[in-house]
Amino acid sequence: KDGVVGKLTGGVGGMAKQRKVEVVTGEGRFTGPHTLEVAGADGTTTISFDHAIVAAGSRSVELPGIPHDDPRVMSSTGALELEDIPERLLVIGGGIIGLEMATVYDALGSAVTVVELADQLMPGTDKDLVRPLQKRITERYEAIHTGTKVESVDAKDDGLHVSFTGDAADAVFDRILVAVGRTPNGGDLGLDTAGVSVDERGFVGVDDQLRTNVPHIFAIGDVARAPMLAHKATAEGHVAAEVIAGQDAVYDVRAMPSVAYTEPEVAWVGLTETEAKANDVRFETAKVPWSASGRALAIDGAAGMTKMLVDPDTQRVLGVGIVGTNAGELLGEVGVAIEMGANVEDVGLTVHAHPTLSET
Repeated sequence: KDGVVGKLTGGVGGMAKQRKVEVVTGEGRFTGPHTLEVAGADGTTTISFDHAIVAAGSRSVELPGIPHDDPRVMSSTGALELEDIPERLLVIGGGIIGLEMATVYDALGSAVTVVELADQLMPGTDKDLVRPLQKRITERYEAIHTGTKVESVDAKDDGLHVSFTGDAADAVFDRILVAVGRTPNGGDLGLDTAGVSVDERGFVGVDDQLRTNVPHIFAIGDVARAPMLAHKATAEGHVAAEVIAGQDAVYDVRAMPSVAYTEPEVAWVGLTETEAKANDVRFETAKVPWSASGRALAIDGAAGMTKMLVDPDTQRVLGVGIVGTNAGELLGEVGVAIEMGANVEDVGLTVHAHPTLSET
């Protein structure tokens, strides 16, 4: 894992050097509308700028009542620094990040328990997409508790003693992963000294060109707005750079893909059924169970499903949800279709290779 990460980050560093980009490492804080101080290992560096892009990301939310100073309590960042494989792991938070990490630790041999406060895993996601994932992990994990809250955690030498609300019995775990969401880092940067507005949650307000209320300072990624996705941040970064370069660019994305890298993967792009119902958007649904796909059957993926939402009047593709192996890889085609305003026949009459999952 470290080798892969090192290769990718090293590649970014090499690209910066080729483009004569100076990289300064340390903790940066704004000291005025056009200045920044960076406290690094070799002292403090002052940087002046004509334009700035704030891309300071987010951090894991800490829950009150949890002994976060205990090394056996992990955030999603700490969970990737694998010191050992816990015999029993509790994942607090059944959202995308928690379930992705649960997938990893289950595969490595941990007995995993997931507790989620909402009444379903991956809250806000279409229930029919979550169902095949929940069925699989219910058979594999030690326990899954929805509609349940962690009441207390008592750190003892023999483990972390946890009590829950509801019917879940008290239990002892070797490690706990807290994955209940992320909070933006906008409040820690001294942006007030530059005149930039930051809300009480730490989000920096931006317009459709990613400008803050100070026109020469921009913000992108987790610190700017949801969804907190790396590819969303990259798309915003392109727009901000183009605007600074004098181009007439705006952020205008119809179809932002989301992928939960669980097993099976759960992925969607464009309008979801949950959003459509909440906003009274008319739609038609077409579903293909993967039990009808030869490729899915061959890779033991028959539990998967592809679902398309279509405008009933124009027949334009509004969104697609997929659950199954490599679901995220299948979103690209439909993302293009939505951005181009394609209708369902444009997709359906395109010949897809057989046998492939893309046929679904």
